[in-house]
Amino acid sequence: MMTATSITNHAPYNHYSHFLRERYAGKRVYKIIVDAGFTCPNRDGNKGFGGCAYCNVDSFTPETRKLPSLQRQIEESAARARKNYKAEKFIVYFQPNTNTYADADTLKRIYDEALSVLPEDTVGLSVGTRPDCLDTEKVQLLQSYCHQGFFVDVEMGMESIYNNTLQQINRQCSHEDFVNAIDLLNETPVEVCVHTIFGLPGENRKMMLKYIDEINRLAKIRYIKFHHLHIVSGSILGVKYQREPFPLFSLEEYTDLLCEMLPRLRPDVVIQRLFGISDPEVLIAPKWNLKKSQIQNYIEGEIRRRNIVQGSGFINIV
Repeated sequence: MMTATSITNHAPYNHYSHFLRERYAGKRVYKIIVDAGFTCPNRDGNKGFGGCAYCNVDSFTPETRKLPSLQRQIEESAARARKNYKAEKFIVYFQPNTNTYADADTLKRIYDEALSVLPEDTVGLSVGTRPDCLDTEKVQLLQSYCHQGFFVDVEMGMESIYNNTLQQINRQCSHEDFVNAIDLLNETPVEVCVHTIFGLPGENRKMMLKYIDEINRLAKIRYIKFHHLHIVSGSILGVKYQREPFPLFSLEEYTDLLCEMLPRLRPDVVIQRLFGISDPEVLIAPKWNLKKSQIQNYIEGEIRRRNIVQGSGFINIV
């Protein structure tokens, strides 16, 4: 049986902020980014050195900076969010580096501490990690917070579905590792967010469109962050690009790709981000010379102008 489904709500795609409003009865929910000082097995020598080829390694090296306490990070971020965005509820988001790269007891102590800072207003826990840094014990720990009433998601980089590409960008992690991590989470209430990078060297448009087929196939994936490749200083690709530049997306080209992808994307997937941004001080290319809000407005304007609807071309083969 083959069916096609389209989005019929307030937007041509499943927007994360709208999703959170609906989930939490109209409350303004804000993600608080915290840094617990984790490193990465692809930087400390466990799997490799230098990190993934697109990473600015210096900006993610805990040894070079003294971190404020988790309590201070959360309290200060929450105060700013309340003032600037009228935030009412919070998801604690462990973003920098690999936030399951420790034993389960250590992770429990860190997560417990973070969730205890604003107990009345914290509704969720979001943990950014690598697919190869999850195991049964850590998944059980994350699941335990679901049983305490928290929303919990794991954010993992799929980056590319092609192992040749992953090898070239020094990912030190295969697509099979990603699928295995999804399998570990399949029978749990822990939700999954993935991010992808479009425009990696050697991949053409047809190859990138296949990402959507894989996301559609893996029903556990609930959220997606789309990124276009950034070349930043302090990265392996930064050195290569400055020696011999290679093609990168213009805003118009990237928007065209999104407009082709969105109709193919499973309609229940919630889109947390349509594009990524980098600090202008480290960004080498592509330089679109627009503010984040201007990029968002341009992409969304084109999506509406072209009558693009997420899932309108999705075919589910049962």
